[in-house]
Amino acid sequence: MTTEFDLGRLLSERGAERYELHGKYLNHQLPRMLHTIGFDKVYERAEGAYFWDADGDDYLDMLAGFGVMGLGRHHPVVRKALHDVLDAQLADLTRFDCQPLPGLLAEKLLAHSPHLDRVFFGNSGTEAVEGALKFARYATGRPRILFCDHAFHGLTTGSLSVNGESGFRDGFAPLLPDTAVPLGDLDALARELKKGDVAALIVEPVQGKGVHESPSGYLRAAQELLHKHKALLIVDEVQTGLGRTGDFYAYQHEDGVEPDLVCVAKALSGGYVPVGATIGKEWIFKKVYSSMDRVLVHSASFGSNAQAMAAGLAVLSVMENEQIVANARATGELLKSRLAALTDKYELLADVRGRGLMVGIEFGRPDSLKLRSRWTMLQAARKGLFAQMVVVPLLRRHRILTQVSGDHLEVIKLIPPLIIGEREVDRFVDAFTDVMDDAHSGGGLMWDFGKTLIKQAVANR
Repeated sequence: MTTEFDLGRLLSERGAERYELHGKYLNHQLPRMLHTIGFDKVYERAEGAYFWDADGDDYLDMLAGFGVMGLGRHHPVVRKALHDVLDAQLADLTRFDCQPLPGLLAEKLLAHSPHLDRVFFGNSGTEAVEGALKFARYATGRPRILFCDHAFHGLTTGSLSVNGESGFRDGFAPLLPDTAVPLGDLDALARELKKGDVAALIVEPVQGKGVHESPSGYLRAAQELLHKHKALLIVDEVQTGLGRTGDFYAYQHEDGVEPDLVCVAKALSGGYVPVGATIGKEWIFKKVYSSMDRVLVHSASFGSNAQAMAAGLAVLSVMENEQIVANARATGELLKSRLAALTDKYELLADVRGRGLMVGIEFGRPDSLKLRSRWTMLQAARKGLFAQMVVVPLLRRHRILTQVSGDHLEVIKLIPPLIIGEREVDRFVDAFTDVMDDAHSGGGLMWDFGKTLIKQAVANR
């Protein structure tokens, strides 16, 4: 008997129920939140850096699926690779053979990581971090991992143990006995290392929460301290890697930094098949996989699957052939400079920072009395409300999707597809200028919306 399944028909018949289905069967707070802020859009299709709704209106994506869509949506080279690998009908995931695609992708990744030697493929960024934590503990024989305040390394239990945001950790204790240190504080790092039980420090070169870059020289100095105390440096490049900051890895902006373990994911997937990679030095892998008895001591059922490997190979090919890293560097500098030029014009605009196409826009307390009283009112209700007041009209009025960089932060983070150019920069800056003009006007629709946000914040306490 032949099973018939028509995906197109299913979507045609049931697609309009999307928000009801999520509310009934998945995380019920997601549709509630989207309805509240007016983000409950129905996107019909996507390509590159744009979505389109049923009316044919385009939306500029400055979020890239939290960084997953590095090449934008539905890149033709990645699509073709996936069609090809499906049509090849490979004998995939037999578990007891060695397929060529994982080896080829590892070879390609290591070509961009000249001081690293081996790769473990999992299925996500948090898995890449979990692998690095396990490898560091086993290789050093020590239990404790250091991490930085406000870090985000994932939400599974091990990764959550090195997550520097209490909002994600609360209620999930007990976690692993790891320790937070301030980003950039070498004295705090040295004090912890002197205790003799530290396996590694894990760090994001640019923190996703708030878009805070590690101070110049910090990674190199931290590496020297760690190695002096026989501990390892783990660099989390899940969001910053693969060209996001204008180099292949963000740690490469600083000379002399050679991490012992590097975690990548997100953009390596091409936006299609989840994949994560823990990349490390030879001696670490040889300690973990020290004998044939330990051949499966760390593994993943879907790790190294053919579809993920094909997507990864296609992504790296596009990055090399289409000069994606150089574009991210140049376009990022253009975007940041255009936005930074507005700081003198708008008193609510406190700072513009970041690297490449990872840009943070921070808002702060204004000087004028009228704006200051409104700002104070927002902060009293809940920090981060003004940034939300900017994000909402960017979508509603200008059809541009962005995000607030973290709970209770007055920072918007821009992480668009790495393929954007001057046209998209112009569109965003023009829209942002319009929204900021509104915020600084005598009345302003934004402040009316702010009153609604205040009521909701108070109601949710």
